[in-house]
Amino acid sequence: MPNVSVYIPGPRMPEADKLDRFTATCTELCTGVLKATLDNVHIIFIPVLPQGRGHSAWVEVQYRLETFRPPEVMKDFIAKVDRLVKDEFGFTARIRCFGYGAEAVHALN
Repeated sequence: MPNVSVYIPGPRMPEADKLDRFTATCTELCTGVLKATLDNVHIIFIPVLPQGRGHSAWVEVQYRLETFRPPEVMKDFIAKVDRLVKDEFGFTARIRCFGYGAEAVHALN
């Protein structure tokens, strides 16, 4: 963790170079702001049907609760992800972060 899932309407999926830039910068935010180890950062893009309602994109971040990730750090991280989505994709995204205690995370690979 952190796992970053970016949901974008399929027809509006950005070009590969923008996805690559987003991935690079988001990785830096995860390793810098959230202090995650590089091997624990996962970022995926999920095309969705555009017929729903709400914002043009949805970003969901699942992360492990740590003492070095208090609300102020998460607020800074969210603001930077918001700016990144706007700069790279031109979308306003709904961003939600979900923190999990280590005892609640059961994982493989």
